[in-house]
Amino acid sequence: MDDLLQEFIAETRETLDALSGEIVAWEASPNDRARLDAIFRFVHTVKGSCGFLDLPRLGRLSHAAEDVLDQVRRGEREPDRGLVNAVLAVVDRIGEIVEAIDAGNSLDDSGEDMLIAALAKGLDDIAQPAETVPVVRAPTRSVRLNVDLLDRMMSGMSDMVLARNELARHLRAHQVDPQIEAALERLSNTVSEMRDTVTRTRMQKIDALFSALPRMVRDTAAGLGKSVTLHIEGSDVELDREMIEVLRDPLVHMMRNAIDHGIEAPADRRKAGKRENGRLYVSARQSGNQIIVEIADDGRGIDVDRLIEKQIAGGRNALEMHNLSEKAKLHLIFEPGLSSRDQVSEVSGRGVGMDVVRAAIEQIGGRVEVENNPGRGVRIALHVPLTLSIISAIVLGVGRQRFAIARPNIEEIVAERGAAIRIDKVGSATVATVRDRRLPLVDLSELLGVDAVANDQPRMLAIVSIGSGSYALMCDTVLDNEELVIKPASPAVMATGVYAGQTLPDSGSPMLMLDPAGIAHIAGLEFHRSLADDEEPAGEEDQAPGIAALMFRDLDGRHRAVVLDVVDRVEKTDASNIRFSAGQLRAAIEGRLLPVATQGDIGDRAVVSLLRLKDGSSEISYAIDEALDIVSLEQITPATIAGPAAGVALLDGEQVELLDPYWVFADYGGDAGDGDEPLCLLSDDGKGWMAAFLRPLLESAGYRVAFSPDPATSPAVILAFEGSDPALSVSAPVVRLRHHRARSGADDDTIYRYDRAALLSALAAHVAGRGAA
Repeated sequence: MDDLLQEFIAETRETLDALSGEIVAWEASPNDRARLDAIFRFVHTVKGSCGFLDLPRLGRLSHAAEDVLDQVRRGEREPDRGLVNAVLAVVDRIGEIVEAIDAGNSLDDSGEDMLIAALAKGLDDIAQPAETVPVVRAPTRSVRLNVDLLDRMMSGMSDMVLARNELARHLRAHQVDPQIEAALERLSNTVSEMRDTVTRTRMQKIDALFSALPRMVRDTAAGLGKSVTLHIEGSDVELDREMIEVLRDPLVHMMRNAIDHGIEAPADRRKAGKRENGRLYVSARQSGNQIIVEIADDGRGIDVDRLIEKQIAGGRNALEMHNLSEKAKLHLIFEPGLSSRDQVSEVSGRGVGMDVVRAAIEQIGGRVEVENNPGRGVRIALHVPLTLSIISAIVLGVGRQRFAIARPNIEEIVAERGAAIRIDKVGSATVATVRDRRLPLVDLSELLGVDAVANDQPRMLAIVSIGSGSYALMCDTVLDNEELVIKPASPAVMATGVYAGQTLPDSGSPMLMLDPAGIAHIAGLEFHRSLADDEEPAGEEDQAPGIAALMFRDLDGRHRAVVLDVVDRVEKTDASNIRFSAGQLRAAIEGRLLPVATQGDIGDRAVVSLLRLKDGSSEISYAIDEALDIVSLEQITPATIAGPAAGVALLDGEQVELLDPYWVFADYGGDAGDGDEPLCLLSDDGKGWMAAFLRPLLESAGYRVAFSPDPATSPAVILAFEGSDPALSVSAPVVRLRHHRARSGADDDTIYRYDRAALLSALAAHVAGRGAA
């Protein structure tokens, strides 16, 4: 019986963790029959188990809840707020009784009659949300093995993996019997399966931590008179069970703080131009040998000035406090007993207890990062280790150093000199274009301060994905793909934010594991998901997102900007490559002639920067002095007259003109057609006049030119000299040219070959007539 009771307690405890969130979701969507059935099955299972386990109090509560839920299933009752509160209260009581049974403690049964009465029809109004009482949970028994034994098993598996890798490396270096290779393959498969099995004995989905959050958020917000929506991502991420228990209290503490003093009251949110409904965002993701748990809100943010005032009031030196860096000022929230609020509520103020949160995370080798956006909210990231893991990794080389990066973070690896690869400098940022996909580029050698290998070999680009975005990581070489045993590195190494752990590959040389998300943060790449991503477009109070633009200093010295979407690249070229020819500035680039638009003189510059602008079919260069930065333009005032400026925006107090791409392509385009221009078929007389004289005129006027018929394309018009017979196999209007200026008679419809206006007018008339037909 004892085994059956313990199994009942374990199963009931696991189901309870997820059930409160299901009830809250059911309240928001009463017609969700699947959730209602899940809740009903739980109380029905508890009631059935209580019969043979002799647990009458649990049986009485579960029976009452089952009756009410059955009435809802039959349509006799509506799941209003009172009924949901009553069901939640009964579920809470079931959980308290289960924990008391497991701990061997007695629990007073007073109040249970009231809970059952609250479930009765017509008594919904007496059901009130019960005050949350911390439950001392007995140690979980879902893992019945000794932790030391699990550690020894994992250590043994790690040694097996390293030995397998070393053996495979030696066999690859020698000619061996195929039977030995087959035996090694079977051994590798067995080791991999055993590795996964042993690893999972200590792992649990972080959903065990997240599942109780919807109920906690609902009750806390309701008690404070607020409405808060919770968004959860990454519930399927797995983490060591001990880590989940360590994270439980810090996570709940930070979320209650965010609801209490981070998210404003509905009236304050309306004044700030926000939705009345606040938002909390909780996510988990794996990065190397780390799990990153993020908690973000869209509240008022941390009042850093108030934190400084509190510190000064507590006796700290005022000058010292005001001279702190912005990061150091923000980290004042970790000072013991510090709060940014004068009044302390039952939930506590932001900052109170954050020292305890950081101490708990650092005790397990993790770290806490805080990002503050005044008026927009706070984002807190908890980086905690997996303690021990074996993962598939790619080994990268930079100089003489070797680093590993988790294989799941790598989308692809390409060579820098590939035909589809291009690297450009845009302002202070470097951008890699990989098959028309533009990605920010991070040079690992520059980031780590390691000298790159000096040779003629192309460097490699690893396209790294961190869930919220991707970037290109440049290294010298890509060496191998190995399964590596990852352990936490020393606190000083982990504090850099670049590394996710350390490993010992089969070569015997220690190697550090790179943290892709940490590298992106150090490099200044922002891939954070906006809390508004899951929201429907609201009313007029919502602001339109800014327009990404490239700001540059123009040839005339003025600062201008151009919409980033039309910029293909920024490149430098010798001023000698730009010349005024055929009535227009043109640049000789990559064996092509591109028109060059300017607002100012090139002057005596030896080198000119060119913006390569594209509209999808044609390309034009715009000469500038220097590309400065990528900016976001929000309030743009349109221009009152047509011209080079589409409008003007205010950026850091400076009026910045927005270059009008329409003007650029309208005034400077036309050299490169898109293939839809009318086709003129030239029937030359064999002397080459049409090729030398007529073809440039027609192409400059926007026509395509051909000298022989193309079965796939019919010409719009045929040009031939008088007296000649084209004898062509195509049918089209014929414009005939004469050699002499004077006509031969009144019925002469030929055109003098040097009469530009008459020739172009005749062509236009034939093309227009063909189109009308």
